[in-house]
Amino acid sequence: MTAVTDPAAWFAARGWRVHAFQREVWSAYARGESGLIHAPTGSGKTLAAALGPMLAAEREAPGPQLLWITPMRALAADTTQGLAGVAAELGLSWRVESRTGDASSSLRARQRKALPELLVSTPESVSLLLSYADLIPQWRRLRAVVVDEWHELLGSKRGVQTELILARLRRLAPDLRIWGLSATLGNLEEALATLLGPGRSGRLVAGALTRRLEIETLIPQPVDRYPWAGHLGLPLLPRVVEQLERAASSLVFTNTRAQAERWFEALSMAAPEHAIALHHGSLDRAAREAVEQGLRAGALRAVVATSSLDLGVDFSPVEQVIQIGGPKGIARLLQRAGRSGHRPDGLSRLVCVPTHALELAEFAAAREAIEAGRIEPRRPRRLDLDVLAQHVVTLALTATLSPEALLDEVRETAAYADLGAADWQAVLDFVLRGGSALQAYPQFRRVVVNEGRLMVADATTARRHRMAVGTITADPMMRVAWLRGGSLGSVEESFIARLRPGDGFQFAGRRLTLVRVREMTAYVRAGGRSSVIPRWQGGKMPLSSELAEQLLDLLGRALGARAPAELAALQPLLQAQARGSALPRRGRCLVEWLHSREGEHLFLYPFAGRAVHEGLAALLAWRLSRQSPRSFTLSVNDYGLELLAPALPCPDETALRALLDPAGLSEQLLQSLNASELARRAFREIARVAGLVFEGYPGAAKSMRQVQASSGLIFDVLERYDPAHPLLRQARDQALEQQLEHRRLHALLSRLHAEPLDLHRIERLTPLSFPLWAERISSQLSSEDLGTRIRRMVDTLERAPAARRSA
Repeated sequence: MTAVTDPAAWFAARGWRVHAFQREVWSAYARGESGLIHAPTGSGKTLAAALGPMLAAEREAPGPQLLWITPMRALAADTTQGLAGVAAELGLSWRVESRTGDASSSLRARQRKALPELLVSTPESVSLLLSYADLIPQWRRLRAVVVDEWHELLGSKRGVQTELILARLRRLAPDLRIWGLSATLGNLEEALATLLGPGRSGRLVAGALTRRLEIETLIPQPVDRYPWAGHLGLPLLPRVVEQLERAASSLVFTNTRAQAERWFEALSMAAPEHAIALHHGSLDRAAREAVEQGLRAGALRAVVATSSLDLGVDFSPVEQVIQIGGPKGIARLLQRAGRSGHRPDGLSRLVCVPTHALELAEFAAAREAIEAGRIEPRRPRRLDLDVLAQHVVTLALTATLSPEALLDEVRETAAYADLGAADWQAVLDFVLRGGSALQAYPQFRRVVVNEGRLMVADATTARRHRMAVGTITADPMMRVAWLRGGSLGSVEESFIARLRPGDGFQFAGRRLTLVRVREMTAYVRAGGRSSVIPRWQGGKMPLSSELAEQLLDLLGRALGARAPAELAALQPLLQAQARGSALPRRGRCLVEWLHSREGEHLFLYPFAGRAVHEGLAALLAWRLSRQSPRSFTLSVNDYGLELLAPALPCPDETALRALLDPAGLSEQLLQSLNASELARRAFREIARVAGLVFEGYPGAAKSMRQVQASSGLIFDVLERYDPAHPLLRQARDQALEQQLEHRRLHALLSRLHAEPLDLHRIERLTPLSFPLWAERISSQLSSEDLGTRIRRMVDTLERAPAARRSA
């Protein structure tokens, strides 16, 4: 085959149109530039990034020339297949291979001897390959790195790990060109600077393509005046089935795995004539791959999925996307919508299905934000010392770097550009001897300095470290397998621990019965009466600040003549809210105070997301309890919070403003919660990443209880004997930020403290306060069905319209 040298000619031969942003990328690469490509999903970013390195390749030179880093294993397989086809058509005699945790032992052995010309891999696998000294001469031949879905890595510890990888590769191959790909991102300049490292310039290429997007919301009839979360989803099932009938193939996205299991069962029963499949991250890999192949082949009418199918696997046959539940984020909704019509100039069709009435407004706000081009930023992380400690051990395995050379290299990343001498010395001290508190234990002396170079002299330490490379942490998973063989997937150990043999549960789209548990495997048989579904801890999605602001803007003009269709349907609810209190609006925080038989209730509606509201509720309760001793019951959702106590003073604006003062937030927030336990939980993840806790060998993994005990013991030792240890400081900071979104909470308090408050004394629950009441009673023990209790309360409220009285 004749070698191709002109990408435009290659496009023309296939009848494809070259977009301007693709030409810009090819020209920039030819000039030796690096950069970031930002363009809609399905617009041709992969070929824009790949053709430059592939056409400029040294065709006769063996060894790696292009490294493609991707965040997902499934995406790696799809990308490898696509790029292998492109290489063949270009006349390149390249080995195009992937390297992930799923790689076979034979492939691993072959790549240890000779890396392929084009390697598609994940951050964890690339980091592992960088730990081998004999591969260093091969890495020096590398010409280009492409980081796919950079927006998914940015803002996570995996993104920090990727930054460290790129710094290492730049040292080995100084002329390396680095390109990132992103589809939905609001802080492009910051993302580019983080990708390339401080002091390096690059080209930001924004594809001037606007994907055609058609958004439809299924509006229930009638819309509740007193909504409560969850109950509107499945009643819309017949209309969702109608939507499936309109398209040859659909992706049905849910926000949680448990919700995916529930909807898969419901759709399978409602439309048994259609081929419908289930896909989420806890299912067995073979099952997920079979579903992905079915989508590619057009053999499935619908797939119910979570974020496991959010990213750019090319499923061109998909005609529409159905989103179950509020999107919580603008970028997330755009990303999912882009899975349909996944090709240049394709039409993306999105159908939105609310699970409670207020999500109608959420969908309308998201559509307005998309039309205005408003997308959330992803803020990069800084100074994660656990990731740095792991990286130091990884590179010490090569025995090629001095501490000084490694420090210079690490500071070439945005994540560690401000790394101080004290923190660097603390990390070195930690990997060399475990720090002052752990120096008596030989297992923590993982690295030595020999002739000025960092090295790992102990073979057991080397083997254990290579098995634990990576920053993905979660509760230990327990495999779910058939009694007679075959795996279904995995669920969190804490869920199985609550079951006894004979108990039933629903998983992988099946009703199952637990038979026995042995060696981290739950053996099951088909059938079971219970429909209980595992609840995975990773299923929490915060409401983004950008979507919240758009939602408040929308509600502030909700009673206007030009309200969108979703708000037109919400008019009975909105009018009831306006009569009983007021509508929330941007620039004034709505506050309600209610006296009832339960006690006295304080409702606030900052629209800042559940995690921020949890921290704010705890803080307010603590500050009020300091004024006089009292007990509180707290309830939160994405839109607001409730404080219930036997007695509360009816607040005025001055008293409320004092409660909302951001001064002393960090200290008081830690005092208002069990700060030590929060830090202890965060330390479990940090201990795993930093290598303090070994989770066991394959087939002999430690139980959750063993991991918790090990990390908890180390936490106690450090807290007692080395309280200034940097990993303890990181644990406290991480607890505040990840579990309570400290920065967002501080920004919220600063805003609420400064802006006017819209304070109302209400006579009974309003449409906004009702969901908080329903959230609270759902956790109370009662022999009466929750739906019955809620319907009785709704009947009471609707028989007596609320009389509005401002405080």
